[in-house]
Parts: sequence; structure tokens; C-alpha cells
Amino acid sequence: MALALAGCEEGAGGLTTLFGGGGEKATETAQAGQQSVKLIERDVEAPEVFQVTEEGLWDGRPSLGGVWVAHPDVKSPERVIIRKPSDGKFVIGALFRRERANPGPRLQVSSDAAAALGMLAGQPAELNVTALRREEVAEEQAEAAPDANMDSAAPDGVEQTTLAPAAVDAEASAEAETEQAAASPAAPKPQASSLNKPFIQIGIFSVEDNARRTAERMRSAGMIPTVKKQSASGKPFWRVIVGPAATSKERRALLEAIRKEGFGDAYAVTN
Repeated sequence: MALALAGCEEGAGGLTTLFGGGGEKATETAQAGQQSVKLIERDVEAPEVFQVTEEGLWDGRPSLGGVWVAHPDVKSPERVIIRKPSDGKFVIGALFRRERANPGPRLQVSSDAAAALGMLAGQPAELNVTALRREEVAEEQAEAAPDANMDSAAPDGVEQTTLAPAAVDAEASAEAETEQAAASPAAPKPQASSLNKPFIQIGIFSVEDNARRTAERMRSAGMIPTVKKQSASGKPFWRVIVGPAATSKERRALLEAIRKEGFGDAYAVTN
């Protein structure tokens, strides 16, 4: 099963035009339109990485870190889809290793995850937790090519008017400002990190206000957070990350600072 992600702040796009054969075929291609290829990130379920179907429990206490579950069989943090088969509710969240074995269900549920799934405090519910992996797929879109036979005449029924001198002057001034802006050197881009996982993920939230409050808390602590909105099957969620760190030393310092703020389950991610 593939879950398409429509991220506000994420995404990659490119334009690829394919020409085949001789000049005549290329002309036909140009007249028919160009093909643009847009790369879309989506989540694909990876049960081979992690999957369990068993009872989960929220103990009723508020928890930090947004939407997450914890299980003793986890080897490393993962992004997961958490389903409640009894009513079809689901949410995207994080999966962590549960260190302490307490009586009752092995699957521990955070307060935000319980709220998203409609779970009551102290009442176990059967949950299915499956790891997710991201992949990029190409989505082709046709772009209309300009008609070579079009001229500059106004179409029928459209009245042509002459701009007043003041309007012409304003337009010329705007063009001059545009040219000046184009001639100005672009601001230097931040240096890319050499780390495979330069960001620290603080949590995944099903409520935007909770994500924004967490980001503001990180900002008050001197860090630069980013809130990323994504969705799965039409249901939105928000990730809070900090970074990128340029070096391993900087990443360790970031992680230590985040954990001092109470987010002990934060971990390094690619983006």
C-alpha cells in the first residue's frame, strides 16, 4: 500500500522533454506539448522492517514528543502508520524502543496518538503498527506548447486600448526595477551539510497548534525549528525538526539541547 504525501514545504520538481527520431518528429512533439516530470515523495508500508498487531495502552498521563508508540522489539526509531482496526482510524507517527517492561500490553501509546485514535486512558485497544519507507515516483504532466500560428492580434470580442502615458511610465519603471533586481547578486545559499542525517526530529503531531508550540519552545531555547506539514490518505500531520547540523559535533550538541528541553525521544533524520 502506498500513501501519497502532499507536503507544503517539501517536494522536488524537474522538467524533462524527450525528443525522438528526426526533426519532423521533434516538431510534432513540440506542437503536441511538452512532458514535465514531477517527482513526488510518498510513503510505502514496509512490514519487513517492523509490523505488529497487538493491544496498545495509553496510561492516561500526558506525554511529550507528539504522536508515537513504543515497543520492546524495536531496533531503531522509525516512521510508522498506526491503525485501530475496530473503527478504521489511523495516524502517522514515530516508533521507539520501549526500555522498561511494565505489566500489561507491550505497546505503549502517547497521549497525542491516543487522542488521534480515540483511545481512552487505561483501556487497551488492538492496534496495527507498520513501518513506513519513503520513495520518489515520477508523475508526468502534459504542458501545452505555444501555438506557432498565434499572432499578436486581439481575439474577437476583445477591445484593444492604448495605455495612458502615466501607465506606460509606471510600466517602464517597474521593468527597470525588475532588471536591476535581476542584476543584483543572489544571496549566498547556506552551506550544505555533509551528514546523511543532519536534522533532529522532535516529534510528529496530529494537531498543528501542538507542533507550533513545540517549535516556539525550541526557538526560545536558541534553536531554529521547522514545522513540516504532510498528509497521508487525506489526513494531515505536522513534523517538527531542528537543523541542519553541519558536523557530527554540532548534531550531538543539538540533540543534547533538545533532550534537556524534555524531548528524550528525539532522533536524527535525513529531512
